[in-house]
Amino acid sequence: MKKIGFLIGLFSLILVFGAQAQQTAASGPVISFKEKSIDFGDIVQGAKVEHTFVLTNTGNAPLVISNVAATCGCTVPNWPKEPVAPGSSAEIKVSFNSTGKMGKQNSIVRIYSNASEPIEKVSLISNVLPKTN
Repeated sequence: MKKIGFLIGLFSLILVFGAQAQQTAASGPVISFKEKSIDFGDIVQGAKVEHTFVLTNTGNAPLVISNVAATCGCTVPNWPKEPVAPGSSAEIKVSFNSTGKMGKQNSIVRIYSNASEPIEKVSLISNVLPKTN
């Protein structure tokens, strides 16, 4: 009987400390995206398309985005330079210029921040078709 009481007490302690560890791990800024990928489908070569990715700071400290970089010069991001307060949302606008591109395109944009995951990725997908005269 004493063993059962001891085991119940030990199990309770493990649950309490486990919950505290999870709470600690989630502290600080956390980026959550409404969507992390957009597919423009077929576009004609030379077309310029853009999309706005909405992010929310679901953490408990201000989120600072230090840099946003694309895999290609054809993709240009614009991001908030001010900290994003906990519970607030912000926008990252990304434009893609298909000039000189052909076929399936997948542009990756990396977001560098002070979040618990310091590098997040979003992507723009398209299929560039030749111009018809």
